[in-house]
Formats: sequence, C-alpha cells, structure tokens
Amino acid sequence: MSEDIPGHVNRFGGSASAHAVVQAGEVSGGVHFHHQAPLPVPLIVPHQLRSSVRHFVNRSDERSRLSSLVEDRHDEPHVVRVAAITGTAGVGKTSLALHWAHSIRSHFPGGELYANMRGHTAGSPATPQEILGRFLEDLGIPATHVPAEPERRETMFRSLLAERRMLLVLDNAADSSQVRPLLPATSGCLVVVTSRDDLSGLVRQEGALRLDVTTFSTADAVELLRTATADYRTSDGRGDLVALAHLCAGLPLALRIAAERAAGWPSMTLGELIDDLRDESARWSVLTAEAEEGSDAMRSVFEWSYQALSDPAARLFRRLGLHPGSEFGLPAAASLAGSDPSEARLLLDTLVRAHLLERRPGGRYEFHDLLRAYAAEQVRNEESETQRTETLRRCLGWYLHTAYAAQCVMAPYDRYDLDDRIPAPATVLSFENYRSAFDWYRAESANLVTAARAAADAGLPEIAWRLAVVLRAVYMHQNAFDDWEATARIGIRAAAHSGEQHGEAEALDSLGKAALQALRLDEAEEHHRASLALRRRIGDQRGMAISVNALGLLGLRRRRLDEARAHFEDGVELFRTLDDRRWAALVRSNLAEALCELGRGEEAGTLIERVLADFRELGDRACEGNALCLLSWAQRTSGRTEAAAGSIRAALSIADDENNQVWQGHWLAESARVEQARGNPEESLRLFQRSAAIQQKLGDASREATALDGAGEACRSLSRFEEAAELHRRAADTYRRLDSPWQSARAQAHLADALTPLGDHESALVARREALRLLGSFDDPRAVALAGRVARRLSDDGR
Repeated sequence: MSEDIPGHVNRFGGSASAHAVVQAGEVSGGVHFHHQAPLPVPLIVPHQLRSSVRHFVNRSDERSRLSSLVEDRHDEPHVVRVAAITGTAGVGKTSLALHWAHSIRSHFPGGELYANMRGHTAGSPATPQEILGRFLEDLGIPATHVPAEPERRETMFRSLLAERRMLLVLDNAADSSQVRPLLPATSGCLVVVTSRDDLSGLVRQEGALRLDVTTFSTADAVELLRTATADYRTSDGRGDLVALAHLCAGLPLALRIAAERAAGWPSMTLGELIDDLRDESARWSVLTAEAEEGSDAMRSVFEWSYQALSDPAARLFRRLGLHPGSEFGLPAAASLAGSDPSEARLLLDTLVRAHLLERRPGGRYEFHDLLRAYAAEQVRNEESETQRTETLRRCLGWYLHTAYAAQCVMAPYDRYDLDDRIPAPATVLSFENYRSAFDWYRAESANLVTAARAAADAGLPEIAWRLAVVLRAVYMHQNAFDDWEATARIGIRAAAHSGEQHGEAEALDSLGKAALQALRLDEAEEHHRASLALRRRIGDQRGMAISVNALGLLGLRRRRLDEARAHFEDGVELFRTLDDRRWAALVRSNLAEALCELGRGEEAGTLIERVLADFRELGDRACEGNALCLLSWAQRTSGRTEAAAGSIRAALSIADDENNQVWQGHWLAESARVEQARGNPEESLRLFQRSAAIQQKLGDASREATALDGAGEACRSLSRFEEAAELHRRAADTYRRLDSPWQSARAQAHLADALTPLGDHESALVARREALRLLGSFDDPRAVALAGRVARRLSDDGR
C-alpha cells in the first residue's frame, strides 16, 4: 500500500471519479495462477480506417503490387509486412492507402489501427510514444496503465499484436525513424505507411515494399473530372477536360477541388472556368520558383476555389489557418469565426463541399496540410496582426476555459481554479458527466498541447501556463506522461519569460508530479524543490503546503520513512493554519500510511479514525474508502483482526456502491491479509485470487504482483509449497522489472521460505542473499526486522 494509486486515491490532492476507471466486470475467485498470461488480453477489436474517397480512379498497377503483401509468408513468420507509399504532396498517397486498406480488411480479423503521424503539418510531428500510447488504449489497456517508458510501450504493443492479424495505417509519416517503433514483430500484421519522404530506411532494414505514387496520366485525370462532375455537367468536351487536367498538373487533390468548383457552377462553360484558373496559374508561376512538383498548379487551384467563396466562408477558412491543429471540432471553429455554432456549421459545410476541408467522424473536421498552410498564408496576407492576435486569443481562451470545465468534472478535487485574467468566451462547453468530459479531452488531446505551444509562441504566456496547469489534473488521472511533460515545460518557460512566479511554481509542481508518477524520483525532487522555493519567495502558503506533501510522497516512494513522516507532519500544520480541512485530512492520511510502514499501527489507527470523520462529513467517498483500508492495516498489525475485518468490509462496500474495480482490486488485497491474520488461509487465497484477476484485467502489474505474493503466503499456510514458490517467483520477477527493491526483497524472502520445505536449498540460498542485498538500502524498523530474519535463516542454512 505504499504506492501511488492512479485512478484510486490521488494523494497529491484528490480522488478520481468512479467513472474514470475501467470496469473489469465480474471476476471469478477460482483463478488458476499457473496458466495466467503476464499481460491482459483485451477483447477490443478496433476498426479505425477512415472512409475512402469518392470517385477513386485507377491505380490498378499500384494496387496489384500492394496486394502481393497479403499473401501468406510462412517462410518469414517473424518479419512484419510493410508497404511504403511515397510521393509528393497532394498526389493521392492517403487515398490509395485507404482505398486499398478497405479492400483487404477481411484478411485482418484482429482489426485496423489508423494514425495521422503529422509528419508534414505545421507544428510538431506526432511522436512514436504518443501514437503507441493511443494504440495501447485503443487495444484495451486502461490509460492509467500505459507505461511511461518508451521501451515498455513498444514491448507491450508488440506483445498485444503477437497473436493477432491486424492492419496498421500510419499516414503522413515524417521519416523511417518515426515509424520504426510502431512496427509489430510478426508477419500476421501488415503496416501501410504514407510519406513524402522516400522511407529508404524502412526499405533497407525492414524490407518494405515501396511504391512511389506519381501524378495521374491525362486519361486518369480526365476520368476523375468527368466522374466527379457527372451528376451536374454532361456537355463538357474532352478538350476542355484535358486542359483543366493539365492546369491541375494531374494532382488528385487539385483535380477534386477543381471538379467541385465546376460542379458548383453548372451554368458556366468549362472554358470560362478554365480561363479563370489560367489567370491564377499565370500569377503563381511568376511568384514562385524552384517549387516542389506541381506546387504552382496546386496553389492556383486553391486560390481559384478560395476566391469563389462567400466573404464569411472565406473569412472562416483563413482564420482556421490560425487553429493550433489540423483537426478540430465545431465549437473551436465557432470560436475562431466569432460566431455562434449554428452559423459556423453552415460555413464549415460550405468548405467541405468545396473540398477545402474534410469531414471526420464525431463532428470533427480536418485540413489537408497543404490547405492549412495556404489558409495560414491568407490570414497573414488579409488580416492585420492585431486581428490575428485577437482571433487566436479567442480560440486559445476557448480551449483554456473548456479544459477547465473538463477538469472540474474529471478531477474535481485536483482542479486548478482560474482567475479572471482570461475572460471566458460565450461558447465554452459544459459537461454533464465524466464520460462527456473524457470524450472531449480524448478528441482534443493533441490540440491541447499545440494550443499551449501556440500561446507561448504568440506572446500569450498568461494563457500558455494556465492551460498547462489546468491540464495537470486531467493528466494526473490518465498517466498521460508525454503530453503532461510537454505542457508543463511549455508552462514553465512561458511563466518564467513573463515573470509570473506563481505560474512558474504551478507548472514546476505539475512537472514534478509527472516525474514522481513516472518513477523518475530524482527529477521529481528537483522540480518540487524548485516549486517550493518559488512559493516561499512569493509567500504562497497553500502552494508551500502542497509542495511539502509532494516531498513527503517522494520520501514514501523511496522508503525514507522518517523523512516522509516529517514532511507530512509539516504539511498537516500548514493546512491546519490555512483552515483547509480536506487537504489537512488528506495529508494526515498520508502520514498514517507512513506510520503503518514504520510499524506504528496503534498511532496510525488513532490518527486515521479522526481523518475518517472529516472525509465522511466532506462526502469524499474515495478518500473515505482509502482511509478505511489504512485503518484496517493499522488494526491488523496491532492485533485487532476483528476490527480490521469490519473496516475493510466497509471500504469494499464503498467500492461496490461506486462499481469501482480499481478500488475493489486494491482493497481486496487488504481483506485477504486480514483473513490470513484471522487464521483463514483458504479465504485469504480466494481474496488474493480475486484481487490478482482484477489487477490483471486493469493492467496494473505492480498491484497484480502484490496479490500474487500474498497468494503465495496463503499457499504456504496451506502447505502448498510448489504453488507458493511459483507465485512468489512471478511476483519477484515483476518487482525486479519495475525496479521496486523493497517489494522485491520481500518476495525473494517469501520465495526462499517456500523453496526450503521443497528441499531446494541452493535456490533458497540464492533468494535469501538477494533479499538481504536489497534490504541493505533500508533502515526502517520493518526492513531491519526482515533483514534480521533473513540473515538468521541464512546462518541456519550455513549450518
């Protein structure tokens, strides 16, 4: 119980909603530990392919070459199949990839994953770790249990795909290095990558099949124009269609926009429309030099289509070029337009019909990166710097206040309350429940990072650091380490640049929390001490108390228990002075845990009983349940096992009422310890089995190892030594992988105790030596007592 509990009780300051956790469903007590896989096997089969384009034309040779990859390759079972589709911007790489992917979906019963790698969009490309995190969630791993370490994300992803036949589409990649961490390890999966880069690294090292997509032939370009306009124009001559195709340079993106323009003006002859486009083409050919293939034609088509828009639609189009991301929802667009959502929706529909935007599922819209760059250029040309800044400020203010509304629902006890420095726009969203807030956050997660960065780059530091700090509460309960760290660092720099020490301290606190939750303990201490120093300098008493609590949690994590206790005692006094009842109760519960770890159960029990009353009066069910679990621990170690049984039953009743499997899985382990202390090893084993099964479904390896180790102790009480040894060995292996020396030492000591009755004295000796080595770094009473017991057994073994 000495670990921070993502999604359970956040001892930085609050508790997660019951809806924030994955519901593991009914869990049987009859778990057969010997046959459990070390990783949960999700049942989710994702189907993420985006829709194919209408009026797809030809590409028969390319599709034929791609289809060769679908054939079974039993001779190379451990070589992933990769298709690298390369070519210039606007040439139709994504259209080809999606059209072909839809045609072969039936070969991949494991489902399809899709990611826009943002390799050539404004702003930063997606990192492989960001995409891996999202894919793991899409495959069923709870967000709170996605590993922070890049290598562990990669290995978990490969493990999940090892027995599946899945199709992955990685669209708009920057280069081979961005793609390589996302590749599965078996030929049962197929990966399709699109990029403007030649992806030579994938070809050389992964044996990828590369197709360089070229512009359409005249015949194919004419077919696309004729097909796309067939419902509106029937009398266009081939000569005019050929001329239009040439002006579009055979680029499918330009051809589709031109076809939509022609379809929208059926009363004009194609010759008149071509004359307009020739005028634009001549202008761009004079203004540009040494451009990428077809760029003159592309820009002339863009300008041609843009000039045909109504003034309101053109204004929205160019202002969308200020949006921090290439994908967005209706409310964000309305904030840029400065209009109500119903009016903005009509304008967006106009832009979709003109092929200047693409509609995505869930009421979302997306720019092609070339069109986004063009829109950004138009807003720079046509609107003043003051107008651009005000429009961007309105959009970023919308993101700030909507993120604030989301955090208030997703993590109400951890929220950062905004001041009135940034006025709230009229169109800010409100959220009725956790699910609606989470869905918004999930859809906007990439934009939230780029919004913080855009605010800092645009000279709006007051928005940048506030957005970073508001997002802290959301990230804390999602283990969204990549975005968390990125926004925190942006916030630190922005606040320091503008001299806002309060904001800098808050952003440092956020970065420290992220590092502590990711087990980067030295880094966490550095940031929390820097935050504490700033808070002292500006006299922020509440912030100082929060920093002191964070340092206490750091001591608890490192098992520097006297240090942790001292910090918690200081924190309690600070919050008591501030008359902050809830925070004082929370830090007292942290202090009680430190006392339990120190073996001072009676003192901890007295303290936690007072804390319980506060949480009950405050109506904080999560902290009440956690306090009951701590009370059970204190009562059990003080010999009051019947009282402990009542306390843990009350905690589990709260978990049942809230239908919260995270709480239940954790508190069942304490219930199992109580039953062991009461002399009921069979019941203890059953409860540990249930706890392990829940933790396995939740993907919490550390908590699962705790339950396995406890189950091993119950098996030893039942003289089932072979089972006990296997359970302790599995727990020890997990703790070693997680770099948890205290838990590793205990599991190794337990393993030795199980091996001795089996006559395996050599292995028992190795385990005891390892336990003693690990215990050498701890000096608290429990650790010293365990080290003494292990040393005595070693001495006995020597005799």
